[in-house]
Amino acid sequence: MDSFQDSLAFWVTVAGTVVGFWSLIQSRAWLAAFGAFAALISVAAILYAWKIRRRARLATVSIAGRSIDSLNLASLGRRLNRSLVIQGANQVATIRGEDLSIVWRYEGFCRAAVETAIEFSIDADSNVPFEDLDCVAYDLRRDPDRLHKIRPILVGTDGISKKISVPFLEPINAQEQFAVELVCALPGCMKAGVEYYTATLSIEQELIPRYSVRLIFEGGVPEWVRLYERRQSGQTLLLKDLSPVHVNPQRAEYRDACDNVSARSARIYIFRRSRQARF
Repeated sequence: MDSFQDSLAFWVTVAGTVVGFWSLIQSRAWLAAFGAFAALISVAAILYAWKIRRRARLATVSIAGRSIDSLNLASLGRRLNRSLVIQGANQVATIRGEDLSIVWRYEGFCRAAVETAIEFSIDADSNVPFEDLDCVAYDLRRDPDRLHKIRPILVGTDGISKKISVPFLEPINAQEQFAVELVCALPGCMKAGVEYYTATLSIEQELIPRYSVRLIFEGGVPEWVRLYERRQSGQTLLLKDLSPVHVNPQRAEYRDACDNVSARSARIYIFRRSRQARF
């Protein structure tokens, strides 16, 4: 795509220059106008190609020799919700062998006149088709006992990074509080060796006041777990090595909890599990 845009811009520029020069010789006003138009088209094509290259460059993430493919794809197709404000974001990710199960819980309020749903991003290198996805949500404000299951709706295309929409049991109005829980199982998406788990949000705001992620490994303890942050600027930083808060030979739990986390960044948890470990 980039080479095509560059080639198009080059030839349009050449054509515009030739026509412009010829118009000066012939003193033809329409030729001069065409030359100016062609020059504008070439500039637009160059700017478009630069924008596409920049977007692709910012979306490409590779850490410890591991390409973060699902986050790369999610960054290219990211869409933000501007109707809701997240005050608390909590995730629990349980990894057992090749299987991953996640529990999200988001709390906040509505800043628009009305909102009917909240979106989540499900990212993993192995794609589980949406129709086969074991995923259910609950509107905890109106259903604290979790009696009414909500089936999420796929938004856009299916793939290793997919957007899903969770409808509220009833629309929420301006300044009304909400609390939503999403439970999802992703079988076969984790491998031995270097792997990762990402935590992202699709909300248009600067900071998340309360944020926490719990990583639970069952059936084997990872050799190490490291936390990286992918910032909106495209910079990826190692924040810290995580130490287990609970550990035994068959189970380990790691926690990342802090206040005022950037809502426009992605947190990436990289870990390594031995290929000989019994999962």
